[in-house]
Amino acid sequence: MELGYTLSSEETGPRQLVRYAARAEEVGFGFAMISDHFHPWIDQMGHSPFVWSVLGAVAEATQRLRVGTAVTCPTMRTHPAVIAQAAATTALLFEGRFLLGVGSGENLNEHVIGERWPTTAERQEMLREAVGVIRHLWEGGERDWSGKHYTVEDARIYDLPQPLPQILVAAAGPQSARLAAEVGDGLIGTDPDSELVTAFTEAGGRGRPVYGQLAVCWAETEDRAREVAHQAWPLAGIPGPIRSELRRPKEFEALTDLVTPEQVAEKMPLGPDPARHAAAIEEFAKAGFTHVWVHQVGPDQEGFFRFYQHQVLPQLRRAA
Repeated sequence: MELGYTLSSEETGPRQLVRYAARAEEVGFGFAMISDHFHPWIDQMGHSPFVWSVLGAVAEATQRLRVGTAVTCPTMRTHPAVIAQAAATTALLFEGRFLLGVGSGENLNEHVIGERWPTTAERQEMLREAVGVIRHLWEGGERDWSGKHYTVEDARIYDLPQPLPQILVAAAGPQSARLAAEVGDGLIGTDPDSELVTAFTEAGGRGRPVYGQLAVCWAETEDRAREVAHQAWPLAGIPGPIRSELRRPKEFEALTDLVTPEQVAEKMPLGPDPARHAAAIEEFAKAGFTHVWVHQVGPDQEGFFRFYQHQVLPQLRRAA
């Protein structure tokens, strides 16, 4: 099990994200995953920088840390041909340390271009084709594509990395897990769901990496962690399917007003007990995940870094 760190674009400005990436490498995390949003989930989070600019700076600020998007939507707001070029350039800057994580997106970010928000089935269909476009352009030379959703004419990506970055596909259920096995080099999930992993492996994904995200809140006391988590990440209490449908941060805010601290606490380990954090990570390992990246919600990232460096990471290494 490899442990990573979450670069939370919704909570953090671009320069601080770069500093956190360098700190994650220093602490001993093997990789980091960065979110790609046009809007934060709720206004109080206060940030949403352009991910590709941040990634370029992170590449320069780190030497060993592998970094990926979790996740980029290559279907609406950004055409897959543009994602193909952006990811290729980013992979060159990282010299083999970049991962392209993709997903079907959220209305929150994609509606800004003024297009109709597709149904779930349509979004999955678009994602399948978008990954095909990306891989087609990565084959090199002048390329065309005439599909149901996308057209590419006389396009050539001149700067292509070798090897090409892995494409990880986010999934929330068996159908999308099977899509990830069909078009992806790995799977991304947000819960320790063994059925999701089984659907992926049985559809052809056996032996490929499976990445999962774990939200936590370290603080000096459990009570303080509960308070911070509820204030900073009430999103934890909103069911996943709803997140893809709402359009604006204020719509999420209306829902989070109904979320209690107890509901948030049910979704993440809280406080300073390293055993609770290690146990939550182990749940992902038991479900078949090969990599877990940890999201420290709230502003005290430095306290989290010290806690994981000196207490959680050593415990996980001893257990390995």
